[in-house]
Amino acid sequence: MPSTTMPMLETYPKSINLDRAKLAAAIDALNDCAQACTACADACLSEDMVAELTKCVRTNLDCADICATTARVLSRHTGYDANISRTLLQACATACKSCGDECTSHADKHEHCRVCAEACRACERACRDLLATIS
Repeated sequence: MPSTTMPMLETYPKSINLDRAKLAAAIDALNDCAQACTACADACLSEDMVAELTKCVRTNLDCADICATTARVLSRHTGYDANISRTLLQACATACKSCGDECTSHADKHEHCRVCAEACRACERACRDLLATIS
């Protein structure tokens, strides 16, 4: 099923002070990353070596929460505040880098960590791409 992000942005009745394509890409990447991180944390909890994955679970859950919140804020444009969006995107890029690094350290043993690391890297790039357009 294709994303509804861009069609929703195209229906917004007022101007949006951001590149709509980059905004849609970031929102989609944020939602994908939040889902991947939530699923990875759950998969880590099902592993026999769960005690060794405590930091991974925590990092995944933090990243998922930050991504989900950022996606929701970026989806709202009435009363838009560039400072809030900028700060959230910076926090999200940091969380995605941290989570991507943590998952990469387990990727050789756990496929879910490899998939999650890829989602985190893609989200970090999308956040930084959008961040570069915010003045």
